[in-house]
Amino acid sequence: MNSVLDDGVVGLLLLASIAYAFAALSPRAARRRVFGQLAQLLARAPHSLKLTAAAQRLARAADDTAQAACGGCEGCGSEAQAQNSGAEIRVPISSIARRPSPQE
Repeated sequence: MNSVLDDGVVGLLLLASIAYAFAALSPRAARRRVFGQLAQLLARAPHSLKLTAAAQRLARAADDTAQAACGGCEGCGSEAQAQNSGAEIRVPISSIARRPSPQE
């Protein structure tokens, strides 16, 4: 009985790692489709299992609206880019002196 339990735990961990690899590495369209199907499946589960929160999270993950990196207002990315564009320092090539070579 103990070996059956061990094999079951190893199988569940292997399945979880494959699911994580799929979620992390697959194209966005495939992820959205799979997350949407899983959300519908969990929403149809009996309420006694209390899977509604997981179904809602998967439905949000399957949503097509793109969010900013922080998940907020989508405005911070353009502000950061505008701030960094003025930070560039330009040095004319004529003012750069050549280093003497070690042979000279």
